[in-house]
Amino acid sequence: MTQSTTSHTPTITLVTGGSRGLGRNTALSIAKGGGDVILTYRSQAAEAQAVVAEIEALGRRAVALQLDTGDITTFASFGHNLGALLQETWQRDRFDHLVNNAGHGDYAAFATTSEAQFDHLVNVHFKGVFFLTQALLPLIVDGGRIVNFSTGLTRLSLPGYSAYAAAKGAVEVLTRYLAKELGARGITVNTVAPGAIETDFGGGVVRDNPELNQHLAHMTALGRVGLPDDIGPMVAGLLAPANRWVTAQRIEVSGGQAL
Repeated sequence: MTQSTTSHTPTITLVTGGSRGLGRNTALSIAKGGGDVILTYRSQAAEAQAVVAEIEALGRRAVALQLDTGDITTFASFGHNLGALLQETWQRDRFDHLVNNAGHGDYAAFATTSEAQFDHLVNVHFKGVFFLTQALLPLIVDGGRIVNFSTGLTRLSLPGYSAYAAAKGAVEVLTRYLAKELGARGITVNTVAPGAIETDFGGGVVRDNPELNQHLAHMTALGRVGLPDDIGPMVAGLLAPANRWVTAQRIEVSGGQAL
């Protein structure tokens, strides 16, 4: 069967939601390790192009494509455009790694969560991951990698995130099933579950609320909340050849939060 690209040939990784936050950091970490990157963005075209420029400054190739991961109807055309891009830019018909990172936070108590909020969270964080991965399977090399982002909130409960955490819990179950079903192709599938991180996620609440920041720091073994640089390099490492035997795992990257 077709194997993933060898060490002297740069890998190609598709990172959804790569224009900001953990997606941006992951894309840059992959580039620093010698990989090429295709990143998607929903509406932040300028920010996405800035990431492309940063990656190119590192000597790697990068392209940004628009994609709303909550709009399943666009996935077939996205896959077609991606295939054409691979041929035009890399003279290849497949890519190596898929990182399903794109997402958003929506704080609401269970009793007041609306159907619209629920549907948006599920469409982006679960249904979108399911059907985008399905649509892109023919373009992923045998021996490739899939990483799905989850959250520390699937292990501990923080009121106000029931719908978000439930959608991520579904992704964790899906990850195990994908690992089983895609194992025959040599594709590994894992979940990375960040703890509290200082980004603009959820309106930047962890970063910008000093009281919450300190509360979370005090309940973390390493004594602080996380930074994007704590997550992106870990994901890049998981994609490296040395981790070829890791699959179907939920890897929490939280500094020991709520032990």
